[in-house]
Amino acid sequence: MRRIALTLASCIDALNEGVGRVLVAAMPFVIVIAAAVVVLRYAFHVGFPWLSEAFIWLNGLTVALGAGYVLKHEKHVRVDVLFKDFAPGGKALVNILGVLLLLWPAMYILWQFAWPFAMRSIRMGEGSATAGGLPAMYVMKTSVLVFSALCSLQGLALVLRSLNILFPARSESASHV
Repeated sequence: MRRIALTLASCIDALNEGVGRVLVAAMPFVIVIAAAVVVLRYAFHVGFPWLSEAFIWLNGLTVALGAGYVLKHEKHVRVDVLFKDFAPGGKALVNILGVLLLLWPAMYILWQFAWPFAMRSIRMGEGSATAGGLPAMYVMKTSVLVFSALCSLQGLALVLRSLNILFPARSESASHV
């Protein structure tokens, strides 16, 4: 059972790592689009709504889809004043409680609110409200669901790894005595 749990945690880690690496590779394009929007607007007094929206949407997708990657690497916001000095067991307990009491309830609520908006947007084939904007607003609304799923899954991986720390295999605990 332990091996299955840790294999599942590794698969979740690999998923968020893969998504994160794609997003990191895409960032230069986001930066180029942002620079193009600024140069066109302020140097040439020309604006393209689709280009401005492309920057905003890509930036939003990067944040939403990259959150699981950030959590995997423990670069999320955390009050480290006490946590950094905790023993591994204390850190594991804080991680489990954080996922159970904060992350999962928040992701559940977000999912519940986002689901109807995303589904309605997909059914309508919703596009931008801006004239000349991008045609697929449903991608942005669906990204909230993907954000919730990726963060919840990474929370599961964190819980599984933390449980492994709190309850080590007997051979491991016997060798540490």
